[in-house]
Amino acid sequence: MAWIVQRTDNVGVARFQVRYRDPAGTKRTAGTYASRREAVKAGRRVDGRVEDGTWINPAAGRITFRDYVEQTWWPSRHLEVSTRAAYRSYLDRHFIPFFGHRPMSSIGPSTVQAWVTQASAEGLSSRSLTKYHVMLHGIFKRAVRDRVILHNPCADTELPKVAPRKVRILTPEEFERLLAEIPERFNDLVRTDIETGLRWGELVALRPRHVDFLRRMLSVEETVVEVSKRNSPTGERMVFKPYPKDDEFRTLRVSQDLLDLLARRIERMGLGRDDLLFPSTQQRGEVPLSRNTFRTRYWLPALARAGIDFQVRFHDLRHAHASWLLAGGADLKAVMERLGHAQIQTTQKYLHTLPDADDKALEAFIRVRARGQRP
Repeated sequence: MAWIVQRTDNVGVARFQVRYRDPAGTKRTAGTYASRREAVKAGRRVDGRVEDGTWINPAAGRITFRDYVEQTWWPSRHLEVSTRAAYRSYLDRHFIPFFGHRPMSSIGPSTVQAWVTQASAEGLSSRSLTKYHVMLHGIFKRAVRDRVILHNPCADTELPKVAPRKVRILTPEEFERLLAEIPERFNDLVRTDIETGLRWGELVALRPRHVDFLRRMLSVEETVVEVSKRNSPTGERMVFKPYPKDDEFRTLRVSQDLLDLLARRIERMGLGRDDLLFPSTQQRGEVPLSRNTFRTRYWLPALARAGIDFQVRFHDLRHAHASWLLAGGADLKAVMERLGHAQIQTTQKYLHTLPDADDKALEAFIRVRARGQRP
């Protein structure tokens, strides 16, 4: 509970200083007032903030955004390698240049809104702005919890609308054209991905021991994360993780054709059970293939030669895999588990994504409608 200490200044005028204990029990002052009445009111206010949990240390808010992030927020993050690298990039490229020198207590909603306006004017997409704002909101949420600031300045930010992406899925016919243009060295890689729908990191982390030829199963046990050496915990660009995304170890059924393809590859390259199936060289090796290298040197040229007139990432083979499964009548839950999705809503977006899906839906309607028109 606050108490009042009366003092007399140099000219003999009485002054009333408010003292109290913060939530940690440390003695603090809440200002000096000309009258006891004003001091009592101030004491009641500070007592109320201590009791209801809204008290903050006035000195804490003077720490700059850069110092709070680097000294408190960043060291407390427990993130997987790829997320950590992404967050570090967001901080260095977007947040610290704009907010870094500002005291935390001086950053209000208008400050955050100004960052959004500037980033948008500089060409940052609405989708990226929304994603980055989630991280910024998390930083200030932690600062509120640490009693550095009282309110989160990101709470009411007006963000630009994110237009839904129009999904175009590679058709089986387009895939065959593309496969014909893929260099022979990577043919096995592409054929494995279209049948399994693996993420790139899961694909290049495959080893012969992950293939069960007897049960016709493939197990997803590892993933490779490609990061800059500056953000790598080991100093290496290729970082192996013992489990794939969301820590979801999973197995999936594969065709005999794919098993035969992988068996020939293992024999041709003389691979041991712990070697990489798709190393960076044409010989046995422990360095996985770089996604960026593959994309620029082989994938994009193959797309051009195949005459594919829309943007197709290698990751879109995973989308095609899901869409083909669903178009062929596969169970939604089975597709979700095959892809390792954490939520079924993620899998649902691949329903009706092939170009002829609407035609098939109309044909189904006409067939059913015709039943009532029969004489």
